[in-house]
Amino acid sequence: MSAQKFNEERLLNVLMAPQISEKATYVAEKNEQVIFHVASDATKPEVKAAVEMLFKVTVDSVQICNVKGKSKRFGKFSGRRSDWKKAYVCLAPGQEINFAASEQG
Repeated sequence: MSAQKFNEERLLNVLMAPQISEKATYVAEKNEQVIFHVASDATKPEVKAAVEMLFKVTVDSVQICNVKGKSKRFGKFSGRRSDWKKAYVCLAPGQEINFAASEQG
């Protein structure tokens, strides 16, 4: 499945932001994976095509995880954060995404 099969405008809206945390850094070093915050209706083929189109890398596989929103209270008012979706993108051997270099370009 290549990027031509999907609408390019849709692919630009699939990836929201990279997930940058201690766990994400550990996963990146150990498994050559990158974690992204993605649209809640995104599919694995869409995420793969979007990463390949935006970062010019080869993607091996994609795992998607639905993250449940936390319940929060502010005084007597209780609310709930919205649910969101994250994608673990496994890159081909030798491939790398450098976010520090991407921001300057």
